[in-house]
Amino acid sequence: MGAPLTSVAIAARTLGLLWNKPLVGVNHCVGHIEMGREITGATNPVVLYVIAYSTQRYRIFGETLDIAVGNCLDRFARTLNIPNDPAPGYNIEQLAKKGRVLLDLPYAVKGMDCSFSGILAKVDEYAAQMNAGKLLDPATGEKITPEDLCFTLQETVFGMLVEITERAMAHVGSDQVLIVGGVGCNERVQEMMGIMARERGGSVYATDERFCIDNGIMIAHAGLLAYETGQVTELKDTTCTQRFRTDDVFVAWRND
Repeated sequence: MGAPLTSVAIAARTLGLLWNKPLVGVNHCVGHIEMGREITGATNPVVLYVIAYSTQRYRIFGETLDIAVGNCLDRFARTLNIPNDPAPGYNIEQLAKKGRVLLDLPYAVKGMDCSFSGILAKVDEYAAQMNAGKLLDPATGEKITPEDLCFTLQETVFGMLVEITERAMAHVGSDQVLIVGGVGCNERVQEMMGIMARERGGSVYATDERFCIDNGIMIAHAGLLAYETGQVTELKDTTCTQRFRTDDVFVAWRND
């Protein structure tokens, strides 16, 4: 979000000028990746974005064509009036554990890219039908519940993520998967990814919510890695770029 980033950048510039300290710009996704690598000990994994490392760049093999998966889950939480405490995605996860009916949703995988907007539109439509008492289990005729819708949404979008991650692993010859970001806290996506990785003779690296969700430590850690290799950001360049791509970052601290 641009406004909070801009506000913090002003504070950072002020402190830098007051105390004569250098500024180091950090890419948000690189912060997630480096924190995940540090905590889990993963060496050269495919990262669930889908990203792999090569010649001092994090190469993007697959990405969303519209909205992010976390945004999809959060927006559906608002549709169901699920509370934000402690997080919308967490509450969807808890409801999904009680779901039993898997409804049809669009499955939009295109190569190693995904699309989630159509899935969100369809599950929102299901929610409206459910609230009107018109959405029934096609097998039993029983009414569909919010738990069923959360289960359906999770199974569909996580299935898509597993598919593209497996394709990326095969492409780069990796046997490691690193799950980072807020959605990475979800136990179900970790479980599904683990099943896939084990079938390939690989392993999954994931952390808990302390390191998965957005946090200041991951930004500081990535900034320190860059600073130790001589990277600093000139004051005139300390702007916020909301579309700062991960593969634009020169990863000087890795030479493997």
